Amino acid sequence: GHFHENMADRLASLGRHLAASVSVGTAGSGSPHPMLIDGRLVQAEGNRTTPVINPAYGTPFTSVPDASRNDLNKAVEAAKRAFTSWGKTDFAVRKAAMLAFAAALDAQKAEIAEVLSKEQGKPLAYAMGEVMSTVKKCKHLAEIGELKPSVVDDNKRMRSELHYTPRGVVGGITPWNFPIAMAANKILPAVITGNTVVLKPSPYTPVATVMLASIAQKAFPPGVINIVTGGDQLGRWIVEHPDVSHITFTGSEKTGKAIMASAAGTLKKLTLELGGNDPAIVLPGSDIKKMAPDIFGKAMFNSGQVCVAIKRLYVHESQYDEMVTELAKVARSVKVGNGLEKGTQYGPINNKMQFDRVSGLVDDAVRSGANVAAGGGPIAKDGGYYYQPTILSNVTEGMRVVDEEQFGPVLPVIKYSNVDEVVARANNTTYGLGSSVWGPDPVAATKVGMGVEAGMTWINTHLASVEVAPFGGIKASGVGREGGGHIGLKEFVDMKTVIIAK
Repeated sequence: GHFHENMADRLASLGRHLAASVSVGTAGSGSPHPMLIDGRLVQAEGNRTTPVINPAYGTPFTSVPDASRNDLNKAVEAAKRAFTSWGKTDFAVRKAAMLAFAAALDAQKAEIAEVLSKEQGKPLAYAMGEVMSTVKKCKHLAEIGELKPSVVDDNKRMRSELHYTPRGVVGGITPWNFPIAMAANKILPAVITGNTVVLKPSPYTPVATVMLASIAQKAFPPGVINIVTGGDQLGRWIVEHPDVSHITFTGSEKTGKAIMASAAGTLKKLTLELGGNDPAIVLPGSDIKKMAPDIFGKAMFNSGQVCVAIKRLYVHESQYDEMVTELAKVARSVKVGNGLEKGTQYGPINNKMQFDRVSGLVDDAVRSGANVAAGGGPIAKDGGYYYQPTILSNVTEGMRVVDEEQFGPVLPVIKYSNVDEVVARANNTTYGLGSSVWGPDPVAATKVGMGVEAGMTWINTHLASVEVAPFGGIKASGVGREGGGHIGLKEFVDMKTVIIAK
């Protein structure tokens, strides 16, 4: 082991020197950001690397290892081996490891947040917020304590108990919008309940996640957490692997369905957090001037790249024009720029594919008769994937920007005339992740909200999250829940009924 560690360290420092002088992603030198397999920081087989692009410039800024199938097999093998002891450890041991991980992450937060801003595009303050939310989550999971066995029935003849047992190796696959927060949602609840993990970040945003490798290496025993980087095929290999018991995935509906189909072969347990096309309904008599900036923020947060952001806004005909005007005012006043520049409120779209998709949806809407109240096109800056915060009016169902999930800084504003009809329109989607109802009377708004088909409904806000409230969707928006205290932990364990005769 010692030889390998030294070798990995030498390769890593060599990689750092070479990355400065050679074009990024050259073979031979490895990556400055090694993976974590079986407690060791390692390069990919054959030192293969893959470049990572900074969306503020559209050019590579570093590289990560490009794992082979052999690398992945080693990671799963290590996780399987580690599970035999980690699955039996006392909760106090897991809790201590979790808190050690939190402390080390806290100590490295500035460095990780900067890289996160570079690879994802988000403003540095939000990148820091994301890292700190992970530190907080570690502490939260340590505090809520373990899933203890309970006695469900006790009579003269027998006693019935309910126990929770960890599943084994959990495969985690994360998206590019909140790389660190999503990695935390996969790793932390799995390891605190006694499972081991093999995590694969998105190829668009793998760097901050793989920087967790050295932190996890020190906090947890070898093999408990493994972090591998590579292309989409790596995700497929994890899902197909017979020794992986559970897949937890956040990403698109299309990939979620492919995972479900592929997992059928080994009958894996699944937690799938998929897309959303979240409706927000503004009831008549609302204070539009006050609501508009808030609604704008909840639609455009992270440049609209949030599964649970407002994606469709329904406004009553009596206040429609005022809402469009107010939203357009806000859209024209915000600062879009490089996430590392002071004063930036919104960064670029994360990748070229998504940038092209968002541009295409807006162009399609305009061709179909939509009116651009603000924005409506790219921003030419440094070759980055910048797009203007866009408000579209005169839009209807049947336009792609309304029917599909845009996942970018674009908000279609749709007119309605009666409340029952608008709820039916809001529900006319395969998705069911989040939703919100805004109105002058929270009680009346809540009543309307109960009719919206979604895993989460907000009243007079959107996006707000609470650790102890479960997060997840219905219909095509997913399977299972994250967070919610013990509810989220129960995703990662099996229930065992024990009945003892007296």
